[in-house]
Amino acid sequence: MRREFSWRSLSLAGIFAMIGILIVVQMTRIQVSSEAADFRDQAVRYKGWMETVYPARGEIYDRNGKLFAGNQSVYEIGVTLDNIENPQSLAVILSTVLNLESTEILNKISNAAEGQVYLRIADYVPAAQAEELISIKSEIEEESSNSTQSGDSLAGLNFREHLARSYPENTIASNVIGFVNQSGRGYFGIEEKYNDLLAGNAVQVWVPADPNRVEEIPHVPDGTTLILTLDRELQASTERILDESLYSYGAQSGTIVVMDPQNGEILAMASTPRLNLSNYGQYEQLFDSASEYNRAINMPYEPGSVMKILTMAAALDLGVVTPQTSYTDLGVYPIGGATIKNWDQEAWGVQDMTGCLQHSLNVCLAWIAVEMGTDNFYGYMSKFGFGHPTGIDLSGEAGGRLKVPGDADWYPVDLATNSFGQGITATPIQVMMATSAVANNGVMVTPHLLYGMVRDDKQYDFPHQDAGNPISKETAQTLSEMLANSLAFEESKALVPNYRLAGKTGTAQIPTEYGWYASEVTNTSFIGWGPVDDPQFMIYVWLEKPTTSIWSSKTAAPVFGEVAAETIRLLDIPPDHIRQQYASEQ
Repeated sequence: MRREFSWRSLSLAGIFAMIGILIVVQMTRIQVSSEAADFRDQAVRYKGWMETVYPARGEIYDRNGKLFAGNQSVYEIGVTLDNIENPQSLAVILSTVLNLESTEILNKISNAAEGQVYLRIADYVPAAQAEELISIKSEIEEESSNSTQSGDSLAGLNFREHLARSYPENTIASNVIGFVNQSGRGYFGIEEKYNDLLAGNAVQVWVPADPNRVEEIPHVPDGTTLILTLDRELQASTERILDESLYSYGAQSGTIVVMDPQNGEILAMASTPRLNLSNYGQYEQLFDSASEYNRAINMPYEPGSVMKILTMAAALDLGVVTPQTSYTDLGVYPIGGATIKNWDQEAWGVQDMTGCLQHSLNVCLAWIAVEMGTDNFYGYMSKFGFGHPTGIDLSGEAGGRLKVPGDADWYPVDLATNSFGQGITATPIQVMMATSAVANNGVMVTPHLLYGMVRDDKQYDFPHQDAGNPISKETAQTLSEMLANSLAFEESKALVPNYRLAGKTGTAQIPTEYGWYASEVTNTSFIGWGPVDDPQFMIYVWLEKPTTSIWSSKTAAPVFGEVAAETIRLLDIPPDHIRQQYASEQ
């Protein structure tokens, strides 16, 4: 009996051992199986989820802390289709608040794809409208809870808050700022040039489902905030003066730029037309092409006699002429089978070099260019930066064109016409950069708009960049004196009482598609700076096709004087005698 019981005990033990082994094997198999991986994934999902977080776009300020571009809360309005109780009532209420057609909303709901769960009705809805809908929904739901009736609520209506770009100044500096579309991409100006900095970096973060663990969500830094060199008050004043000038002189369009010639900081940059950045959808109604968005940098043109400053600078620097060099103007100058004439078709007789600038004599400047020779003339124009972009930190800058000997369309007469700004194209900002060498003791500066940036609560300011030394300090000072005397002698409308300024007019005929120049249609320009002994501003004015007068002295020059007076007031620049008296006492 004992052996019989022993055998049974061993058999049972073996069976239980086998069962135990199978259980262990099965447990092991389950833990490493694909089904177990699915279960683990589901468990993880219940704990939280991965989400892509897009940082708030960096803000844009002027040099004094005035906000040009920021962010505001807007809402996406949508519906969970299965939760809708009364589509007609929902459509009517939404149409009333959102200014949409109720039939359009109802059609969207009725024609939703089979199996679709969520339907977006509208996006970028202002906070005020969304809050009105939230209030209406709460009131209806409260009434429904106290009533036996059903089907009158806004059940299924959802709100998703997110950020959108806002432009509190609307049109002010719009040609400089640019805009951001609803996909978050910057277009034109600063918004496009620094899009990556402003947008920041999207980050994938783990979002715990447990609200008590919200502190575990990592902080995603906002995009970089930019501080511009612009002065908001000067910008607004410059735009106002430009708009009034277009009306007063019947001009088609125009631009005015104010720059510090000692460091290249752009203090104001006005152009027409201007887009209301809060309604950038009107872009195509205002602009025929992207080149019109900011004429100061996007649209090269023949600048005319403002180029005489640079021709004279090159000649003085080479020693070809001095301020006292005498030239007898006979009213004509033959070259390359063509004849150069003055703007008034007259002969001005014996003139020194200041007189050539004062009376803006084409014949005299053509003679100077020929005396320099093609290699020297075009060598200096290249050093002044013509023919390629300045590198200003705005998107879409055009380079203009400087024809040189060897080009298929260059002819000997071009040496003469280029000397007074005909047959050469440049943008206002190119002319300003080149002329900054004259105002800044021979040092040419790179125009720029970025003053500094703020990242992680720290501000980083950017030093200005020099763009070369095309002329000597002595040449620059001599030419500044000549230009200042020229304005004083002719009692120019560009002058501001108690401030000594230097500058030059530019009246340029506009070439037609057939290559000849229309005599009664011009671009009028003026470039100038001051005070001459310590230049703190340089101003460029360009009026396109004025109708009250074709001459710069009667259109662009008075505009320069008005902008200069406003710049002096806003920058609080003391009159010459006060500054000089203060300097002598130090």
